[in-house]
Amino acid sequence: MEEKNYITPVGHERIKTELLQLLNLDRPEVVKVVHWAASNGDRSENGDYIYGKKRLREIDRRIRFLNQRLEFAVVVDNSARKSGDQDAEQIFFGATVTYSPLKGADAGKEITITIVGVDEVDLEKNHVSWVSPIAKALIKARLGDCVKIQTPTGPTEIEILEVQYL
Repeated sequence: MEEKNYITPVGHERIKTELLQLLNLDRPEVVKVVHWAASNGDRSENGDYIYGKKRLREIDRRIRFLNQRLEFAVVVDNSARKSGDQDAEQIFFGATVTYSPLKGADAGKEITITIVGVDEVDLEKNHVSWVSPIAKALIKARLGDCVKIQTPTGPTEIEILEVQYL
C-alpha cells in the first residue's frame, strides 16, 4: 500500500501540466520520429530509431511515475487560513514560516521556508518537504514559539517570527 502523497494545489497543477505535456505533445512527436525512422529500413544502425525508442521509454516511464503520484495525491489547501485567525498562527502543511535561530552563526537572521509535498521540494525557493526534520519540528508549533531542531551541527533553537498561508 502506498503512503499518501500530500501536495499543495500549485504542485498538483504542476504535475498535471507536465503529464499533459508528455501525453499530448512530447510523446506523439517522438512516436512520429520513431515511425519515420522505422520506415527507413535497417533499424540496427538507425540512430533516429534507436534514440527515439530510448526517449520513448523515458517518456513512458515518467508518465507512469506521474500517474502514480497523482493517484495517491491528497491535495491540501490551507490558503483559506487568514492572518489574525487563531488557526493561522499554527503551522500546518502549506505554511510559509519565517524563523530566526537564537544562537550560532545565523543568530538573528530571518529565514523563510514553505512546507510542501515531497514532489514539490525546491531548495532554491526554500520549499521543504513536510517529512523533513525542520518541517516535522515546526508542524503544530505556533507564532512566537521557540522550537528545538536537529541540524548537522547539533541541536539548535529557533523562534517562529511569522506564519502565512498563501
